[in-house]
Amino acid sequence: MKPLAWSRRDCLLAAGAVGLSGLPIPSRAGGQLEEPLADSVRGALSAAIANSAPPVPEFADLEKRLAYLRWLGATSDRLKRRKPDFQTRIEFLQTIWYETRRAGLDTTLVLGLVQVESAFRKFAISSVGARGYMQIMPFWSRLIGDGDVGRLFNMQTNLRFGCVILRHYLDRERGDTFLALGRYNGSRGRAAYPNAVYAAAKNWAHPDA
Repeated sequence: MKPLAWSRRDCLLAAGAVGLSGLPIPSRAGGQLEEPLADSVRGALSAAIANSAPPVPEFADLEKRLAYLRWLGATSDRLKRRKPDFQTRIEFLQTIWYETRRAGLDTTLVLGLVQVESAFRKFAISSVGARGYMQIMPFWSRLIGDGDVGRLFNMQTNLRFGCVILRHYLDRERGDTFLALGRYNGSRGRAAYPNAVYAAAKNWAHPDA
């Protein structure tokens, strides 16, 4: 599956993400805080974003592939109410599986984060301007991307940015998920956001995740 381009349908959905007043439907999420990055860190993050390999899961053996398919089927059923279109739902789950494993993250935790950040709304915009599924702050496009903020509404781009940023925060916090989640939300050290993500993640728990 190749990275998705903006289609007429996407444009219509983007238009649907604004109310009658013309304002975007807001997200309740916070936002990452812009911090100075060492050149080596910026380079590593930019490289991680730039690698545009398509999200096609690969498996070492048949059992791992079957485990993935069990997870995909069960999680698709749970997500159906939030994403009724089958193809859209499968593409989202395939991409989030691929990107979380690419970044060395817990897929279940990231699904919980997406639920809290955007309620699985592709075109969500927070009060501080964070965008898309994983509520990426626009400054990240300038720091480690190509500067095109509009691409943060592309599914794979958004999930890739979110996973790479969360991995960066986990590394900074030496693997402390609680502190990394707080940093992701701009509320480091406060319990409300990490606890909300942990609670949401329980909705997506699966033995094959």
